[in-house]
Amino acid sequence: AAPILYAALAESGVFPVSRLLTLRQLNSELEGHPTPLIRGVDAATGSLGQGLSVGAGLALGARMAGSPARVYVLMGDGEMAEGSVWEGAAFAAHEGIENLTALADVNALGQSGPTMYRHDMEVYREKFEAQGWHTEIVDGHDAAAVIAALDRARTIPNRPQAIIARTEKGHGVSFVVNKEGWHGKPFSPEQMEKALAELKPVPPVIPDDGRSYARTSLPEPPSFPEPAAPDYQPGQTVATREAYGVALQKLAVVNPKVVAIDGDVKNSTFSETIEKTDPKRLIEGYIAEQNMVGLALGLEAQGIVPFAATFACFLSRAYDQVRMSAVSRASINLCGSHCGVSIGEDGPSQMGLEDLAMFRAIPGATVFYPADAVAAERLTEQAARKPGICYIRTSRPKTAILYSNAEKFTAPGYKVLRQSDADKATVVAAGITLYEALKAYDQLKAKGVAIRVVDLYCVKPIDGAKLGAEVRAGKGNLITVEDHYPEGGIGEGTLSALADAGVMPSAVRRLAVPRVPHSGKADELIEKFGISAKHIVSAVESLG
Repeated sequence: AAPILYAALAESGVFPVSRLLTLRQLNSELEGHPTPLIRGVDAATGSLGQGLSVGAGLALGARMAGSPARVYVLMGDGEMAEGSVWEGAAFAAHEGIENLTALADVNALGQSGPTMYRHDMEVYREKFEAQGWHTEIVDGHDAAAVIAALDRARTIPNRPQAIIARTEKGHGVSFVVNKEGWHGKPFSPEQMEKALAELKPVPPVIPDDGRSYARTSLPEPPSFPEPAAPDYQPGQTVATREAYGVALQKLAVVNPKVVAIDGDVKNSTFSETIEKTDPKRLIEGYIAEQNMVGLALGLEAQGIVPFAATFACFLSRAYDQVRMSAVSRASINLCGSHCGVSIGEDGPSQMGLEDLAMFRAIPGATVFYPADAVAAERLTEQAARKPGICYIRTSRPKTAILYSNAEKFTAPGYKVLRQSDADKATVVAAGITLYEALKAYDQLKAKGVAIRVVDLYCVKPIDGAKLGAEVRAGKGNLITVEDHYPEGGIGEGTLSALADAGVMPSAVRRLAVPRVPHSGKADELIEKFGISAKHIVSAVESLG
């Protein structure tokens, strides 16, 4: 469908028709699948099954802004095997998004063979109607019928519409119509000549002048006044997930574009706190994480600043939507709560232990891991101001306040909480393990051993040169400790940043959760899986 979209954009004046001849070339903005580098494209597509969720976000965003805009989503029957399609369909119908129309192209052929239901049009109609959509079946090659169906769709109140079009793959070219084995295959020159002869008339070919029509920049999150400062007392204990909710409430007061989306865990992520500012600023996405992230992408394209939250582990099922949001150069914010073994008794199915690796791999992403409530509030504000994907990792247990309410946090950045001129090692930690590092500091100090303790609240990006100075101050000995699997987390991120800066530690000890954990009390699990103060002390003492 990309060449058809590009042709429509050319006829609309976005770029000259001659530009179509540069399709898929290295120096052309007309890539194999569309991205927002092209004016008129709101989100990158190509990973199937995501368009309906993005379209729902665009349409909902238009409705929230009081815009009369309508959103149209072109879908293939092959991609309608994706579960994310039906997550989006259920949400759009539940929300009564009447300015959303889906056009389902049912040509009965996928890439490698026939689609699941082939040309059984009633199956598709029943699936959409079961979700609460208005549906209509049309002959997809009858332009007048399609236009009439589109006109009727505009008159349907309180629910989205699905126009289900029966089509033939290769329609109009006798030697490929309804034939398998032609997905993505170009014609030979001889086949092209024959096809064009059947499709007459053929438009003239105009040479392209090579000028790029790509966007030179994309919108950034809107600016807004500084929200109310954190208000915590020394000695107070507050979970960072709770402080995230407080931050959302404060942001909503000063930034009318901030909206929260939650996956039926709003009383665990504390996204529900935003309702104290305005109940309409919380969108319930239910247990449908793929749609939740796709929805955030569509909302962002309408100028909204979305914060989508669920348990950190459940964001893994929406990772493709996160990946495509990065391809879209979108600015969306995601919060993963209940990370690591420190959640305790719920067990490994609920423990996010891969999330840092996931988000560190996203190009241009910023990854925050606050240890206390002050940091959580400040970093949530930072996320609202930053372009690109921002991930905030929050914890379940209550933790003591470490910072003054006036403390500021930058990205990249870290805080040195303990240091001396005689430090034997530098311990880099974040979140829950920072408190274990501080306990280890006290235990080692009682033995006459000094260590430097670093709060790596910004896990990506990391200023390797600056952090390298802290490592050198600890005699070049580095210990990282994290409530995460060893792969892709704080340890690997720290070592990678140091290597890029040309800093080579004298010795390295990486403490992380080494295997699949199980249920237990938080302190028991931190101890059993090797990330407690006791293990940090042992790691320091092993340096000799």
